[in-house]
Amino acid sequence: MTEALVVSNALLWIAVVVLAGVVLALVRQLGVLYERVAPAGALMTGRGPAVGEPAPAVAAELLGGGTRTVGGAAGRAMLLFFLSPTCPVCKTLLPAVRSLARAEASWLDVVLASDGPAAEHAAFVARERLDGFPYVLSTLLGTTYQVSKLPYAVLVDAAGVVRARGLVNSREHLESLLEAHERGVASIQAWARAERPMEVAP
Repeated sequence: MTEALVVSNALLWIAVVVLAGVVLALVRQLGVLYERVAPAGALMTGRGPAVGEPAPAVAAELLGGGTRTVGGAAGRAMLLFFLSPTCPVCKTLLPAVRSLARAEASWLDVVLASDGPAAEHAAFVARERLDGFPYVLSTLLGTTYQVSKLPYAVLVDAAGVVRARGLVNSREHLESLLEAHERGVASIQAWARAERPMEVAP
C-alpha cells in the first residue's frame, strides 16, 4: 500500500513538472508570436482617390453657414474625419480626434464630415462639444472618397495630395494614418510587408 502511494505521488510530481514545462514553452511561443504580429493600422479600401493621387477639391457646406473647399492645395495638411451622430464608434473616437488636433495643430487641420439633416448635426455638435472643428455636410464628399463604413479618415497634405486613408476603429488606427505619412508609405500594413519579407521555406 505504501509503495503504491509513493509511486502515485512520484507520477503526480512528474506530471506537474511536465505540465510546467509545457506552459513555459507556450508562454515563450506567445512572446515570439507577439513580436511577429504586424502592427494594426487603418484598413485601406481599394476605392476612391488612391494614396499619392491629388485629393479632388470639393466645395462642401459648412454647418452653420458658408462653404469650405475640401481637397486641393491649401497650404496646410488636413485630416478629413467622416462620422455620423448615430455611429457609436465615431463617438468613442472623438477624444482621440481632439487630442490629435491639439498635438498636431502646427501643421494639421482636422475637418469633420458627414451628410444628412443639418438640425441633427447641429444637435450632435452641441451635445459632443464639437464647435471648435469645421463641420461640413456633403453627400458628394462621401461619394468622392467612396466612404461606405464609418468612421473613416483621409489625410491630405499641404499640396493637396492624399497621403493616407482608411477605416479607423481605434486611436491606433487614427494615429497610423499620420505614421504612414511620416514613413512615406500607403499604409502601416504596406510598411510592415516591406520590412518583413516572407520567409523562404528551407
